[in-house]
Amino acid sequence: QVQLVESGGGLVQPGGSLRLSCAASGSILSIYSMGWYRQAPGKQRELVATISSGGSTNYADSVKGRFTISRDNAKNTMYLQMNSLKPEDTAVYYCNADIGTIVIHFPMNYWGQGTQVTVSS
Repeated sequence: QVQLVESGGGLVQPGGSLRLSCAASGSILSIYSMGWYRQAPGKQRELVATISSGGSTNYADSVKGRFTISRDNAKNTMYLQMNSLKPEDTAVYYCNADIGTIVIHFPMNYWGQGTQVTVSS
């Protein structure tokens, strides 16, 4: 079984910064693409950023230049550095990853439970 656990969310003032972490654990063989998504109240879940196993990144236009996605493959952990936060960044942030396990070698998609980010003065 695989678990994705997010941490680092919280309340921050506009213009502030937060760093989210997503730690994968379990019978992991390989972690392929990873990503961050977010869902604001009353809105659909949307892509924030993705990172491939080789480190290639992709960002939503709304966060380009403010957010940075990264990963530490040795620790099975992904990060999202969020700078210059705006009230419209308020949402539950979810970790997502394609992971192959010792039992099922081909990648399956997993979600974390989410962490709340609130940007408000």
